[in-house]
Amino acid sequence: MRFLSRAIFSAMMILSQLGSTAESAAKIRVITTTTDLKAFTQAVGGDLVEVDALVRASQNPHDLEVRPSLMIKVRQADLLVMNGLDLDQWADAVVHGANNPKVVVGAPGRVDASQGIPVLEAPRTRLDRSMGDVHPYGNPHYTLDPAIVPTVTANILDGLTRIAPESRPTFERNRQEFLERLEQAMARWSTALAPLKGAKVVVDHNMWVYFLTRFGLVQAGSIEERPGIPPTPPHLARLIQIMKAEKVRVILTAPWADRKLSERVAQEAGAKTALMAIAVGAVKGTDTYIETIDYNVRTIAQALQ
Repeated sequence: MRFLSRAIFSAMMILSQLGSTAESAAKIRVITTTTDLKAFTQAVGGDLVEVDALVRASQNPHDLEVRPSLMIKVRQADLLVMNGLDLDQWADAVVHGANNPKVVVGAPGRVDASQGIPVLEAPRTRLDRSMGDVHPYGNPHYTLDPAIVPTVTANILDGLTRIAPESRPTFERNRQEFLERLEQAMARWSTALAPLKGAKVVVDHNMWVYFLTRFGLVQAGSIEERPGIPPTPPHLARLIQIMKAEKVRVILTAPWADRKLSERVAQEAGAKTALMAIAVGAVKGTDTYIETIDYNVRTIAQALQ
């Protein structure tokens, strides 16, 4: 009798595991390049998707080392959501190594989340490598502007629908509910930063133009003289003079940047640094997109007041 009970219990456990595996297999497997895109995909896909990001939240998304572990993730994907605008061009090498025809350029499982957004800082002149790590299609850090999220999530919805057209009503409902929460938060953010319109800040890397433009703030300079290239002493001296002359009180810093350098410049200029969340999960308490923008708005408001 005891043996029979054990056999029944074991069979139930196996069936439970098989059911869990089948449920996981039935979900759309999505790989995104960044954690922001992961958050948007989860919001739209809900329980119908299983999402993972290639870049960790605190990593520099420009220069990711292409590793076999990333190729394995992409090999199993039904959908690949990319930031585009040359931010994640390294993903092409990952896709090539993954040998997954579902997510190659032009395939139904490939999504460029930047399609249709109003791109800022699109170059008007010819670019070359002497200019540093410049982006030929414009500034790629558009997810830091909450007002662009409706376009981004529409692109993701279309991609998910190509994989599971029967689930489009669910995706549309999920997206609408997320955008309603975002709209409520947007009103809060706009109110919090309205008194600070026109305030000037310095950045350590030119990635905040969408956020600053949305809320009426001004970028007065950058620690980097050229993107991705360490600054020269003359450049830093000029920057400090500008900060003093224009009474710039804050330097926005990213988790992966040289914070000691930013702190030294801030000290010499009579300013302070503010650690910003470059993506969902980049700092403690930013596990969702709304929490991430909440954190950035609160941090910059406190720093400028």
